[in-house]
Order: sequence, then C-alpha cells, then structure tokens
Amino acid sequence: MPTILGQNQYGKAENRVVRITRDGDTHHIKDLNVSVALSGDMDDVHYSGSNANVLPTDTTKNTVFAFAKEHGIESAEQFGIHLARHFVSSQEPIKVARIRIEEYAWERIATSDGNSRFIGADEVKHSFVRKGQETRTSQITYDGQKWEVISGLKDLTVMNSTNSEFWGYVKDKYTTLKEAYDRILATDVSARWRYNWTDDGQRMPNWEKSYEQARKHMLQAFAETYSLSLQQTLYQMGSRIIESRSEIDEIRFSLPNNHHFLVDLEPFGLKNDTADGAVYFAADRPYGLIEATVLRDGVEPKIPVDLTNL
Repeated sequence: MPTILGQNQYGKAENRVVRITRDGDTHHIKDLNVSVALSGDMDDVHYSGSNANVLPTDTTKNTVFAFAKEHGIESAEQFGIHLARHFVSSQEPIKVARIRIEEYAWERIATSDGNSRFIGADEVKHSFVRKGQETRTSQITYDGQKWEVISGLKDLTVMNSTNSEFWGYVKDKYTTLKEAYDRILATDVSARWRYNWTDDGQRMPNWEKSYEQARKHMLQAFAETYSLSLQQTLYQMGSRIIESRSEIDEIRFSLPNNHHFLVDLEPFGLKNDTADGAVYFAADRPYGLIEATVLRDGVEPKIPVDLTNL
C-alpha cells in the first residue's frame, strides 16, 4: 500500500544559554534550556532528500544565542516570542514554530558583614547559588497569526504536616489502607497554565509578574486548604489562580501523592501518635498520581492531558 507523510517537525533541542547582565557591580542571571521545533513545507526533504526548504538546525542554535545577546532575556516567554516570530516571518517554508523553554533560577549569595576584611570588597553582588525548588517552563507556539503561550513549573515539592485527612473511601476485599484523620499531605507539583493572549493586537501580559503571582496563589491555596483529598487541594490551587489572574484561562496539574506512612513502633513499646509528634516512613514509589484540569467557565481545554513532554 502507498504511504504518505504525516505530521513532522525538526529543530535543535536543549540549547543551554546563560545570559549575564551587569548593572555596575551587580550582576543578574538568566539560565535557560531552549528547544526549537519548526514545521511547514517539508515534504520534499522527506520524500527526495532535497534540503531546499530546510533551515539547518545549527542555524536555529546560533539564532538562540544571538538573540540572547541582541534582545536580552526579559522573560522566558518574551524570549520565546522573539524566536518564534523570527523563524516564521523570516523563512517562507516555515509555517509554525514551537519554542519550549526551561528556566533555572539562581539566588544571590548573602555574604558576611566582615566580608571586606577578607577579600577587599564592600559587598559581593556577583555570587549565586542555584535554587533547587522548581524548574520554570514555557512553551510558545506561533503560526504567523495566532500565539499560544503555555507556562508553568515542575518539581515544586510541597508538604502540609497536618490539616489533611483521608477517609470515607470505597472499600473492597483488597483494601488494607486505614482511614486517616490527621496525615501528611506532600506532592511534587507539575503545573501548566495557558494564557488567553493569542494575538499581537491584545495587551501582552507581564510574564515575570504573572508567573510569580500564579506560583504565589498556588502555594497559598495549598497551605490554606483543609484537605480531605489531594483532588480537593488540586482544585483549590487551580481555582485560586484562575480567579486571581485574569490573563490565565486554563491550568493542568499532575500531582503525585508522596505517601508518608506512620511507622509501627508498638514492637518497641512505643506509641506513634500524631498528636504528640509522629515518625513516618517516606515512600517514593509506588505513588498515587492525581491529575486534572481547572478551567475558566466557558473555556475549551487545550492543554494536553499528558504533560510528559510539555
């Protein structure tokens, strides 16, 4: 049977670019991992091997680094917008550009009050320690007319040491889990949210502020929700963001339930009660996996259900 070419794309993955901005003695870091995927009129290169419409992936790599210098990196989203617009507008065969970015945060190292006695500087403003809390993510897609910006984060580990219960669930002959009325609730948050900014005629969000505020509302909802299930907490986290940030219409969560089980200390004559401080066994697998999308009313979902490659 004859075959035909289906969806295809190409580009340069994981371009690691670090931009240092100097404000006198004070330095600022933007640390990104940028992946470029381009699609369009690429039938010939697949059918005959003709590269007439192919922009080399090495060129896309060079463009990433050149744009970091020429345009700077105001935010991951803005940098991705610059790149996507360039590839679609400068190369006629390219119809769609998708830019995926991971951003790694750094924080300034605080130096001692007596710092100048040791190295001869009044204050050090160029030393940083890599933050380990989470990785910021962005995906920018442009087809020459419309934009889709999906931002988010992954590997943000959070825990409530109380104000969490789990009881009243379905029980069958295989159920051994005991009901819990005071438990630890912990998870590694993976979240992606979609902006309703889609064309250049709209006012563009403040990407940095929006990320900071979305993260803040997410964490506040996690901390302030008395949880009867991780699903309930997830919904509150998403609702808080949607209700507080008018520029965001949809958010998708993937939350593993990082189980903490009370250790049986009765063989040693010890009670292990939560009321006076308990000892837990932290199990990294298997884990419950809770996933859901929270939407502004009337909005159609567009974020993929599987966040594995987003």
